[in-house]
Parts: sequence; C-alpha cells; structure tokens
Amino acid sequence: MNTTQKPPQMRVLDANDKELMTVRKIERDGDALVIRGKIFGAMPMVAKLTPQEARAALKLLDVKTILFLVTMLFRT
Repeated sequence: MNTTQKPPQMRVLDANDKELMTVRKIERDGDALVIRGKIFGAMPMVAKLTPQEARAALKLLDVKTILFLVTMLFRT
C-alpha cells in the first residue's frame, strides 16, 4: 500500500468548469509572491505578484466580495 499522499494543489476553473491552471506551490521571493503551476495541464508557469499589483487587486474588491471571500473558507 502506498502511504505517500499527493501534494496539495489548487485548481483555477473557467466558466465551464474546465481547468485553466493548477497551482502547485505558492512561496515568497523577497517582496513578491511566486505562484508555480501549470496552465492547461501542460505548460509550466511561474507568476510573480508584487506588492503594487496586490494593492491593485484589492482595489477591485468591494465590501460584499471581501465578506464572501472570508466566508468562502468555511464552505464545503
């Protein structure tokens, strides 16, 4: 029996529930957040999120969406 577990992954889906991206690792690199994974299940990808871009992303959210994000963590 194989006791090794599959490493955690996060999938990003499109509007038709098709997999766009599989995130395999999120880590810090200096002041940036580095996201490693594969796009469309085949092409390796490394993306960096800088503090400036993170602030820009937060400006896209309204209070209702922020509350949804917090409660989303506790949904099944």
